Amino acid sequence: MKDEKTILFNLEEVEEKETKKVLKEVYQSLKERGYNPSNQIVGYLISGDPGYISSYQEARSKIQQLDRAKIVEVLLSNFMK
Repeated sequence: MKDEKTILFNLEEVEEKETKKVLKEVYQSLKERGYNPSNQIVGYLISGDPGYISSYQEARSKIQQLDRAKIVEVLLSNFMK
């Protein structure tokens, strides 16, 4: 008989991976456009104004799909590791 193990699905882990992926893409897009990515992302996170994020390579629409509180949570969690 085949060993059938139950695979656990961790939604938090999936959300964190997606948030990291999007942040890296947005960061790179901002950098390519000549912006200081850290300053622009912080401006967006503090104000909620998507105008801080360039629309280049759909960076603005990508970051808007994420919950700002989740972005902060992921950044803080990774900083504390």
